[in-house]
Amino acid sequence: MNPRRRAIVCGTSFGRFYLRALAQHPAVDLAGVLSTGSQASAEYAEQYGIAHYTALSGLPSDIDLACVVVRAGVSGGPGADISEALLARGIHILQEHPLHPAELARCLRSAHRHGVRYGVNAFYPTVAPIARFLQAAELLRRHEAPRFIDGICGAQVLYPLLDVAARAVGRLRPSALLPFEPARCGPYTSLHGEIGGTPCTLRVQNQIHPADADNHALLLHRLTIGFDRGILALTDTHGPVIWSPRLHTHRDGTHRLVLSGPGTDRLALPSSELLAGTEAGTFRDVFDRLWPQAINRAVSEFIATWDDPSAAARSAQWTSGLTTFWHEVSTTLGSPELIYPEAPPPLNLADLLPGVGEDR
Repeated sequence: MNPRRRAIVCGTSFGRFYLRALAQHPAVDLAGVLSTGSQASAEYAEQYGIAHYTALSGLPSDIDLACVVVRAGVSGGPGADISEALLARGIHILQEHPLHPAELARCLRSAHRHGVRYGVNAFYPTVAPIARFLQAAELLRRHEAPRFIDGICGAQVLYPLLDVAARAVGRLRPSALLPFEPARCGPYTSLHGEIGGTPCTLRVQNQIHPADADNHALLLHRLTIGFDRGILALTDTHGPVIWSPRLHTHRDGTHRLVLSGPGTDRLALPSSELLAGTEAGTFRDVFDRLWPQAINRAVSEFIATWDDPSAAARSAQWTSGLTTFWHEVSTTLGSPELIYPEAPPPLNLADLLPGVGEDR
């Protein structure tokens, strides 16, 4: 029987989702939160009945795992420095993305030096609908190579979009994305090239509200991968995923399409089919269920590498390649445009268009 791992969470902004997740993880004992001492962090520690640490020197010696959910230097925060300090204490680290390639290299070297594991959590690949999308893409690749991939995302979540796209086509390299001419169309900057050798087009909303960076993306992720036999589409980060077989039928002697009879079995297939397990829920369901479950999947996968050097090496190699590619694409995009929009007013389409959602 594997021992339970004692864990802390560093940071309580997005880190509060890690707290909720680890409090439910069957193989983890949530031991505390490390913060700068904010009242909010103290309240989270009280809510979960755990210790609140405000300095590395106060940590007990029996911590196995730290989830560092603090922005790294590439995003203007001290996350990588915190990780290095914790690695030096012999603690395994799972850090929220993204990092600058140089920061990542430092953390990986420190982990090797101190005999522990270091990983970066791209987060979204383990969100259930995306995990299902990747599972379906892998099954399709067993029959044929993908023909193209098409994506759209906000700049805030470019790193995981590139991760998911590379996983969907089965490999990261060769990869390169260059701007269209003209590259800018509306709020999006368009790039084209390849990911894992598969032709790719990508549109990125390279816009940020400087005081509210986590909001104001028109959407998070949308990704389509095309095969000769059909199209697999992740319509939104949180589902649904739709499979659309390719429309095709043969012709008769008069060159008319044959619509019935022998050889037309494929016409009985649904023109589009929603993959079970990817049904869209409410945003509350995303926060309360999907995100904590995704974190716990990532934590379990990370813990599994602790006693598997080959798995740890593969993970480090993938993360290093992905981080370099993300940095290349981000450099190509350039600095984001600063925007200052108001909060979008809520709208329930079912109030305007009767019948929306009645089949759920």
